[in-house]
Amino acid sequence: MPRLQDPTLLKNLALIDGQWCPATDGSTLPVHNPANGELVGHVPNMGAAQTQTAIEAADRAFASWKLRTAEDRANLLKRWHALMLANADDLALLMTAEQGKPLAEAKGEIASAASYIEWFAEEARRIYGEVIPSPWPDKRIVVTREPVGVCAAITPWNFPSAMITRKVAPALAAGCTIIVKPAEQTPLSALAMAELAQRAGIPAGVFNVITGDARAIGGVLTASPAVRKLTFTGSTEVGRVLAAQCAPTLKRMSLELGGKAPAIVRADANMSAAVRGIVGGACVMAGQMCTAISRVLVHESVAADFSAQLSQALAQVKVGPGNLPTSAMGPLIDQRNQARLLEEVRAAATDCRVWLAGQVPSDTPRGGAFITPALVATQDLNSHFVQDEIFGPLLTLETFTSDEDAVQRANATRYGLAASVWTADHRAARQIARRIKFGNVWVNAHNRLFAEIETGGYRQSGFGRLHGVEGLNDFMETKHVFMPCND
Repeated sequence: MPRLQDPTLLKNLALIDGQWCPATDGSTLPVHNPANGELVGHVPNMGAAQTQTAIEAADRAFASWKLRTAEDRANLLKRWHALMLANADDLALLMTAEQGKPLAEAKGEIASAASYIEWFAEEARRIYGEVIPSPWPDKRIVVTREPVGVCAAITPWNFPSAMITRKVAPALAAGCTIIVKPAEQTPLSALAMAELAQRAGIPAGVFNVITGDARAIGGVLTASPAVRKLTFTGSTEVGRVLAAQCAPTLKRMSLELGGKAPAIVRADANMSAAVRGIVGGACVMAGQMCTAISRVLVHESVAADFSAQLSQALAQVKVGPGNLPTSAMGPLIDQRNQARLLEEVRAAATDCRVWLAGQVPSDTPRGGAFITPALVATQDLNSHFVQDEIFGPLLTLETFTSDEDAVQRANATRYGLAASVWTADHRAARQIARRIKFGNVWVNAHNRLFAEIETGGYRQSGFGRLHGVEGLNDFMETKHVFMPCND
């Protein structure tokens, strides 16, 4: 159990219609620390019936919430933002306890999560309409934006705070109400933030958090005609299932799905800066991030030297419990995923050249899910390690002969979420960025995500956008009003 300054932030109940509730049958789900397997807490194991109750509560609340002025909604969101910052240390401790990431990384996530609330609070005041020039002198054409209605968010375990605020904040700013289903591994962060939202004065039913059976809860959320939008971050496979389930009710959807992010290193790149950036972009959240670097494409003329530098830098990454200041990378989310990654490393040794073999550190605590980074080389574009999302700190090295070759190799997957280009030639960077099929492209940087700029994927990395004006518009309907203007 983390020692919180405010122990009331550690909740063991879900939030429905402003009330903290157990599961109807009293059943619970345990939450474990992936660094040592210790029990952190319990949350209700809810199912279909209580999900329906949450939908009905959100639907009732929507009737009044949508009529609130933009100023009212913005002020409530700003209060929530202030409380997030005031309790940042506790929120970070709670996140590290249930998710495992280093405490510094957790504190950075809390700051990022809070920034989404602040930005969308401000943007709520800028939901503008338009007056369209009319072809008739006695008619006026007005375009307005209205909240889409009750929304549902299904969020992953890798960023248990930021993945919630980047969905909840625009929904509430737009005038929608929302039901959040957090990942079973990391529900405590969601519940703590819901507690702070309550303290901020966000009305009952506007923001609900339900925990429990993912299939039962997701099935009700997707089937309900009252839920008009579903936003999901997770695997492409689950995204396809949710899209099919939402089809009968024609819900609006935002899907941020899998990725296979390449880092393209040209021969003129600053090699030491590229190595540092790629290590950071690959090891964040122990590689368990859809935008994390998983492929390194390096020009053949510098490949040998760069590969050696990258391998050495990855080998120096200190893996350990998130509460130790010396830890640069925390554990995987659980031992099941640890076993999966170890099997991936063993398989890579038969198919690829191994520069660095990932392994369980010798000082891993009992029950810990740690693994060190791995680096393998291949030129086979059909390789599983090039094509499939590994979701862990295993990188592939590939060489290219020209910018055209790099573009073709980068595009040779079904994913299109994130990529980076490392070069001193800004003209070349622009040309490559224009031609690669990815929704987020960074030059001499990676994983720079912030509220002001839209993020999202191409191809099987999903559709819809988070952050920015488009992220807010995804929670609104556009209405055209045609009316006389001379009566």
